[in-house]
Amino acid sequence: MTERQPETLEKLRPGQNGLTRYDGMPNLIKVLFAILILSSVGLFIYYTFGFNVPGLILSSTAYYYLLYFLLMFCIFVAIPARKKDRGKVPWYDIVLGAVGSGIALYWFFNARSISTSGWIPAPSTLDLALACIFGLLALESGRRIGRLPFLVICLVLGLYPLYAGNMPGLLYGFSLSFDETISHFAYGFEGVLGLPARVMGEIIIGYLFFAGIVLASGAGEFFTKIALALVGKTRGGPAKIAVVSSGFFGSLSGAPVANVVATGSFTIPTMKKLGYPSHYAAAIEACASTGGAVMPPVMASVAFIMAEITSVPYATIVIAAIIPACLYYYGLFIGVDAYARKVGLKGVPREDIPSLKRTLMEGWPFIAVLIFLVWGLVYMRWSVQAPIYASALMILLSFTSKNTRITSERIGQTIARVGDLITMVIGILLPVGLLLSGLKITGTMAALTTGIVSFAGGNLILILLIGIVTCYVMGMGGMGGLAYIFLGVTMAPALVKLGGLNMISVHFFILYYALTSGITPPIAVTSWIAAAMAEAPPMKTSFTSMRLAVVLYFVPFFFLFNPALILQGPSLIESLYLFLQALLGVTLVAAGLEGYLLKFGILKLWMRPLLVVAGLLIGFPEWNTTLIGISLAVLVIAPILILRGVRT
Repeated sequence: MTERQPETLEKLRPGQNGLTRYDGMPNLIKVLFAILILSSVGLFIYYTFGFNVPGLILSSTAYYYLLYFLLMFCIFVAIPARKKDRGKVPWYDIVLGAVGSGIALYWFFNARSISTSGWIPAPSTLDLALACIFGLLALESGRRIGRLPFLVICLVLGLYPLYAGNMPGLLYGFSLSFDETISHFAYGFEGVLGLPARVMGEIIIGYLFFAGIVLASGAGEFFTKIALALVGKTRGGPAKIAVVSSGFFGSLSGAPVANVVATGSFTIPTMKKLGYPSHYAAAIEACASTGGAVMPPVMASVAFIMAEITSVPYATIVIAAIIPACLYYYGLFIGVDAYARKVGLKGVPREDIPSLKRTLMEGWPFIAVLIFLVWGLVYMRWSVQAPIYASALMILLSFTSKNTRITSERIGQTIARVGDLITMVIGILLPVGLLLSGLKITGTMAALTTGIVSFAGGNLILILLIGIVTCYVMGMGGMGGLAYIFLGVTMAPALVKLGGLNMISVHFFILYYALTSGITPPIAVTSWIAAAMAEAPPMKTSFTSMRLAVVLYFVPFFFLFNPALILQGPSLIESLYLFLQALLGVTLVAAGLEGYLLKFGILKLWMRPLLVVAGLLIGFPEWNTTLIGISLAVLVIAPILILRGVRT
């Protein structure tokens, strides 16, 4: 007798809720798209594994341009220019993609001349024109993904060399002609041959390929069933399912918006059905999905960019992310539990709870592959090779079960998933190349680092506040990733130099505050999408998201001033001690915000702010603040115990 499949899982079939319009492509375009995506993965493997076929030895310049040749067409046929083009591929998108690929192919054949002679400025009118066209295509790809605010910022900073000499103070830079500016972008290692190419061509494609294969094999449904089995029947079960399943799913996709669409299609209606207000259900899903960007092992594209900017192995970044991610999801889980207990919400009906044992038996390949990936990164130190080996293992293990077997249908789903992830990431990185080129060639990037220190008068806290405000302002347009890149190359060196802070902790501090952009009003993209799915007020959802995700706003200070919380301390014992201390602090903060403390019940209004302050003091990694926080918590909790004793 087969186990009953919960009807709530029917909405979470692999391959649904893609980010691009793959399903709306004509068959011929689909085939071409698939060939180009698979070729880009094959080229990545050939280059990063160091294969040496006579006559096919690629320089880095030739390799990067060849990747652009394969992917430019994919960007424009996969990502629509307008919402109404979601289900079709207009002729002009095919033309734009073909033009972009054609330009990159021309550059590939001239790669030796570009890398040895240098094409700055461009040697001919044709080469200058091609650079201009490619720059416009890069901006258009950024507009399609990041919308108009993203385009404006990239354009203004990308053309900064044209007016840098007229800017005052720390904004001053060397002026360059238009020819030199656009040539640096197209042919220099500050532009498309710089960070975008290195991140895509030397790190991220392998991880995106791995994530696409795992998700297309049914990992999304497996993680949801695991969450159902683990916490579904507990009080407030649907919200806890959202937290757990979004954490699992997000660790692979690394994309908050995709996470909301995929897991929210199940969790939001279920939460509403069992009594959660629509805005609260949407906020829970938005917060849970946001955390996926910092949940190992894959994380978001900014984590790969962090590895490139800091020159730190990606495996080290993954290890450093573990404790902060656990604290974030723990805080969210405690907040959800407190709310459920306070209002008396129930769990998912028992008949909709799958068997944990059966689920694990069916989905053991996913667990095995994730363990293998972590082992390859941490122990074997395979770095960029690890996800390729893990992908091969996933393909082999998929044939052990009909639920995971990569059938002909799933091959198409796999290509769609991998194509989704690769085109979205390269599409957003291209205009970033223009932005970084504009700041680097003028010397403004170095000047900003020095200027920030000078402006703040050497005050570390003031520099941190400047960074937080910058993240908030840039986040208004939903550009958290751009905020991290900008501050990662300008403010991070200043913090490391001035405060003697750990470099990785500084970058994670910036990354965490950049993540708040998706849930921070007035334009909170992740919260707004979740609100639309829940038919809830967007602003109310955004403010609720901020309250639930409060860990995002204060935990960065914990690990900034004590790197042991990102496993960069002198010993694991210290990391464990501080982790437990932070858990206690997060528990009290979440309880104070939601008005309910486990084992003590509903809190009086005057207790709540005091408990929040106590939690913050306890979590901060200094013994004196911890003692003050514990004392304050005791003063708040003692009256509850006294009153309870009097009543009995």
